[in-house]
Amino acid sequence: MSKYDYFILFAEMRTGSNFLEANLNSFEGISCLGEAFNPHFIGYPDTDNVLGITQREREDDPQKLIDAVIAAFGLNGFRFFNDHDPRVLDIALTDPRCAKIILTRNPADSYVSWKIATATGQWKLTNATHAKTSQIRFDPAEFERHLTDLQGFQVRLMNTLQRTGQTAFYVAYEDLHDVEVMNGLTLWLGVDSQITALNKKLKKQNPMPMADKVANFDAMETTLARLDRFNLTRTPNFEPRRGPMIPTYIAAARSPLLYMPLKSGPTAAISDWLARLDKVPVDDLLQSFSQKTLREWLRGNPGHRKFTVVRHPVIWAHTAFCERIVFNGKGSFTEIRGTLRKVHGVDVPDGGPQPETHPTYHMAAHKIAFLAFLKFLRNNLSAQTAVRTDAAWASQLSLLQAMSDFGLPDVIVRETGLRGDLARLAGQVGHDTMPEVPTVTDPYAARLEAIYDADIEAAARDAYGKDYESFGFGNLR
Repeated sequence: MSKYDYFILFAEMRTGSNFLEANLNSFEGISCLGEAFNPHFIGYPDTDNVLGITQREREDDPQKLIDAVIAAFGLNGFRFFNDHDPRVLDIALTDPRCAKIILTRNPADSYVSWKIATATGQWKLTNATHAKTSQIRFDPAEFERHLTDLQGFQVRLMNTLQRTGQTAFYVAYEDLHDVEVMNGLTLWLGVDSQITALNKKLKKQNPMPMADKVANFDAMETTLARLDRFNLTRTPNFEPRRGPMIPTYIAAARSPLLYMPLKSGPTAAISDWLARLDKVPVDDLLQSFSQKTLREWLRGNPGHRKFTVVRHPVIWAHTAFCERIVFNGKGSFTEIRGTLRKVHGVDVPDGGPQPETHPTYHMAAHKIAFLAFLKFLRNNLSAQTAVRTDAAWASQLSLLQAMSDFGLPDVIVRETGLRGDLARLAGQVGHDTMPEVPTVTDPYAARLEAIYDADIEAAARDAYGKDYESFGFGNLR
């Protein structure tokens, strides 16, 4: 009899979790139930329940589904990725009766595989004659975000297991085709069933060399060398443990000024100001830092000043809403938009509607949707939803606290006081004059002006009470 009530398989996209699940399900007495806590579906994209529990029931009470997993015949479990319902992580990770399986893969391989699958639309392959492939372009900033997400999640798993006296069963991607490793895993789970051969249904995708998969392979090699990380495949030994915001930092081209942006802040306006301060194009600003290159910049610029900008929570939330949910281009969250529409009543159509001109998603509809989004944020920031808390709408205080792992800004500037504070910063690094600061630094200001009222202010206070209190914000109007 197993010493465990259920299991959780920690993995990420393109790490081989489908193949591992298929092999686990080959063992008598073991059932892996898919991505049971994916915020956008339940189990699998084409199913509406797991063990009779619907997505809405799971959203209301994730423990109900965990209880069903425990109660079902045999030893049951599910796959869990870093962007799945965070409430479940709090439940399962500290439970010694929950077995932890951690599947890892070289992050560069998983990133390229994800890019190819996104380009081709082929996420599984069961017949090699139907294989699709595509040569992709490596995006350094996107890869660094991918790597940072993996690191942060793996470190949390490792530290929690250490503090609670638990161990996990680690499986590397390269181990997935070893039947003895699979049999060893089931023995560790406490299940006597064994297999003599692996599941052959799923086929390996894109087996060609990395240089053939990546159009700008030289840029990929340069980025990986600059990151200065050498032990990526065998987590939990991920080093260094770096903060999530460093790749977004922006340094002036000549002046010793470093802007530490918050994701939904006035980044475009500040970048433009930094460029005009040194009379250079915006493209000449220094960006895409790693921890190593940022330390080099700091050492090479004595007397530097670091600053960030906080903005009113209503503007903060509205910017996140417009850029990540309403907008439909690069940087928008299409899956989350669908989940918000389906589960949380945030009725924003696909396609990137412009409420100023759209026939049905007009300003009145935009206001209703934004209020629903603020209600979602109140629950999301309280860890009461299955959707991840993205940095685009996290509380600004929490983002500043995350910066402290590397170094806090010297100055926290309020958006309403940009002119005076930027003038002081420019003077501190040797400038007698500075360029004009735009009067309006919010590109969605007119849209917000058209819908703002007391209901929106109250909903923002419900969601961001911590920011109102910490930064002393009053009502926007």
